[in-house]
Amino acid sequence: MNANDPAVSVVVPVRNEAGNLGTLVAEIGRALDGKWRFEVIYVNDGSTDGTEAELKRLMDLYSWLRRVRHKQSCGQSCAVRSGVAAARAPLVVTLDGDGQNDPAFIPTMVRALEAGGGQMGLICGQRTGRKASGFKKLQSRIANGVRSAVLRDGTRDTGCGLKAFRRGVFLGLPYFDGLHRFLPALVRREGYQIGYVDVVDRPRGAGVSNYGLWDRLWVGILDLAGVWWLIRRKKRVPEILED
Repeated sequence: MNANDPAVSVVVPVRNEAGNLGTLVAEIGRALDGKWRFEVIYVNDGSTDGTEAELKRLMDLYSWLRRVRHKQSCGQSCAVRSGVAAARAPLVVTLDGDGQNDPAFIPTMVRALEAGGGQMGLICGQRTGRKASGFKKLQSRIANGVRSAVLRDGTRDTGCGLKAFRRGVFLGLPYFDGLHRFLPALVRREGYQIGYVDVVDRPRGAGVSNYGLWDRLWVGILDLAGVWWLIRRKKRVPEILED
């Protein structure tokens, strides 16, 4: 690792979020400035609005801001993975690009990850006071309840975009579309500990949600079955003794 490399990489997947970029980038910078060497990587997941032009403008203002671009939209899990793969820091934080995740909680999450040592693989944000419609809250409650009952991952809210983890741990997980919703179960599968930080949910800054609701339930059922199978098929690595 180069001495000038960042200690923390913040990955933000976005699709058609031009109206939220400037405010959120500035908030992330204020949250991390003077605490760690950091970089912020926005992953433009095939946006068709002014997101690309706005990111280029902001990169002229902030030397620590980078951009990864998908030619066409590939989904949130793919965007997160592209950002983590491009990250230069060993510790990675993710958050949603709509402004609902408050960057002020990033330092608390990074410190919790550092304090846990090498066995702490993931810190999950747990939303309080959610600013969402009644239908969306109900759907999230059902999905979280079913997931928790099947996987027993000890996590009440996997839908929060605020997460902090070790880059190597994340890239070592089996990759599939929807991975970001099952991180606690998969990280536990690899033998790492999970920590939690309560975070305040905020209203969306501008625009509308760009990643659909129904795929979280119906497609998520198929993903849930796959993750359940992966956990059951995990083989213990033998301890090898040599004379």
